[in-house]
Amino acid sequence: MWFILLMIIGLVVVVVLWGVGVYNGLITARNQFKNAFAQIDVQLQRRFDLIPNLVETAKAYMNHERETLEAVVAARSAAQAGLAAAKANPGDPQAMAQLAAAQGQLNTGLGRLLAVAEAYPELKANQNMMQLNEELTSTENKVAFARQAYNDAVMAYNIRRETFPASAIAGHFQFAPAALLDIPDDKPQVREAPKVQF
Repeated sequence: MWFILLMIIGLVVVVVLWGVGVYNGLITARNQFKNAFAQIDVQLQRRFDLIPNLVETAKAYMNHERETLEAVVAARSAAQAGLAAAKANPGDPQAMAQLAAAQGQLNTGLGRLLAVAEAYPELKANQNMMQLNEELTSTENKVAFARQAYNDAVMAYNIRRETFPASAIAGHFQFAPAALLDIPDDKPQVREAPKVQF
């Protein structure tokens, strides 16, 4: 009788330890994607800090392009609001969609600003503008790397949360799925070459 009781107690202990290990693994995976999002936050804040300097430098040369400059400033404000919403709840699908849309608008505005700046040779040759453009490009690359690390961490978390037997514990403790961050690019899409027939 004692042997059966000890076996049952041993089995319960093993199941509890297994459950604790799975739960801790889910917590670890969730914290990893939140940490990865924090790296995106750092790079986007740097990007937001560079934009006013870029706009101020361009203002001196682009008197007739006030609409473009104002659009970039408005897009920056919207992107900051999107980042604040995503920071409050990293991985939340609605917050990530809001952040992605705001960043896409900012990308479009910055692309338009840089394209218009090409029409002003003095601005293009301005040392401050060249340095800001270089820093912005470097920051964009860092954002892309941070976004990739975040998306990888989210995928690892989602896989862990959806696979059996962890899915049972994840469902019981309400580990919600995390959303990827997919910022739309304003770069032209690769298209097929037109066919010419004579």
